[in-house]
Amino acid sequence: MRHITLLFLIGILFSFCSCRSDFETIPSSGDLTFSKDTVYLDTVFTNLSSSTFTLKVYNHSKNDINIPLIKFGKGLNSKYRMSVDGAQGNQGKIFENVTLLAKDSLYIFIETTVESDNTTPSEFLYTDQIEFDGGTNLQKVELVTLVQDAILLYPNRNSDGTTETLPNGNEKINGFYLDKNDPIHGNELLFTNKKAYVIYGYAAVPEGETVTFEPGARVYFHADSGLIVPKNASIEINGTNSTTDKLENEIIFSNDRQQPDFAYIPGQWGTIWLQNGSTNNKIQNLTLKNATVGLLIDGNNGSTTSIKNTQIYNCTHYGIQAKNALIEAENIVINYTGQASLACTYGGNYKFTHSTFNNDWSSPEQVALYISNYNTGATPETKDLNQATFNNCIIYGSFSNELLLDKKTGAAFEYQFNNCLIKFNNTNNKYTKDADYQFDTDPIHYNAIILNKDPKFFNSNINNFNIDNTSSAFAKGNSTYLVPLDIIGITRVLPPDLGAYQSKPFPKSK
Repeated sequence: MRHITLLFLIGILFSFCSCRSDFETIPSSGDLTFSKDTVYLDTVFTNLSSSTFTLKVYNHSKNDINIPLIKFGKGLNSKYRMSVDGAQGNQGKIFENVTLLAKDSLYIFIETTVESDNTTPSEFLYTDQIEFDGGTNLQKVELVTLVQDAILLYPNRNSDGTTETLPNGNEKINGFYLDKNDPIHGNELLFTNKKAYVIYGYAAVPEGETVTFEPGARVYFHADSGLIVPKNASIEINGTNSTTDKLENEIIFSNDRQQPDFAYIPGQWGTIWLQNGSTNNKIQNLTLKNATVGLLIDGNNGSTTSIKNTQIYNCTHYGIQAKNALIEAENIVINYTGQASLACTYGGNYKFTHSTFNNDWSSPEQVALYISNYNTGATPETKDLNQATFNNCIIYGSFSNELLLDKKTGAAFEYQFNNCLIKFNNTNNKYTKDADYQFDTDPIHYNAIILNKDPKFFNSNINNFNIDNTSSAFAKGNSTYLVPLDIIGITRVLPPDLGAYQSKPFPKSK
């Protein structure tokens, strides 16, 4: 009897195993879901292995599926490694024909070891993707690893699994509020030079608070990321002059892709947005690169935005886009923007002294300086331009006309250029009778203008706007508007040069 029972159990087991061997699946259709869209792996710049991070993959369909391929985007060359439900695949990099049952999930465990000889000081982040399927069914989960020891700030997941967002009118954007009592980072409203910072999504300053950046702070923004200073909040960027080429005391805002190929690519992140109602905003010794809009400054609530010793480069739209704002600025350099290096729009009050506005964007539609007294919405609305004053400035670029005054009737339009070098070619006498461009005969709006003379910048292609004594801007400034130190802290002599830099001999070619 015992033998009969044993044979019966063996038969059942054999039948079950035979059933599983004939197990039928259908190909994955690209409808997998994941516990995370991006896996962040924090690691320091050492040879130590990172912690192990978990990604869960779900099959919510009613069918058992076959995933033909799971691999890293960089294949066998990836510095990441993973296991899929305990399997190691091909060197922990490539997995073929992975079965995932209906209404089931699998675990992927991910880790990395970044050796020091695999990185360079500029390689701040190491990124890859886990790819599922391919072709039209391709799905990806991003992987991000900090190669240097840095602070990573990003939106958290809510209890319902959604990602933290910020209000933006009737919409919401991917972002989060900085926390001065964060349990991990401490005071997120104070950016120091002890570690670099990487921001994913938009970081917002809580109402009534001030975000402060100490000398030497480095902040790197991911795609579609930036910083928002809303109503009743403030920003203080407190950089100081540096003594070496390392810019050790400058504050740098840039893209998070630090490889040399991305050094001059515009539009890799969003903007620094000073919203209407933000107060007492102060920006000093900031270098900002590769944004969509460098500084977006909204509204005029009677609070002046002060900007000094600031460089803004490689923005797809504007270096500074001001809308009915109140700005006082000195020693500003802006170059290479898709629309305007500086746009003073929708009225406002503006005063710029010893600044260099250049635009070498390769389009005939771009300008270095754009000024208007209206918005450009569906129904244009005018606002008073009470002041737009430019003293000892350079307004230049690759296009024939680098100044555009765009005036609508119904609101004030007050502007003045004193001792400025301006590129403006009156091609075909198009502007001969235009009252706004009478550079030689309108002393109310123009005084001591140098027209269409080459300032002979050292190398605008690499954003070097130094001049020497052969420049048309050399010693052409008015001491009435003197800013004693130039953008890098060199003492100006009298009469001062135009623009943000005091002239000096160019280095000799080797």
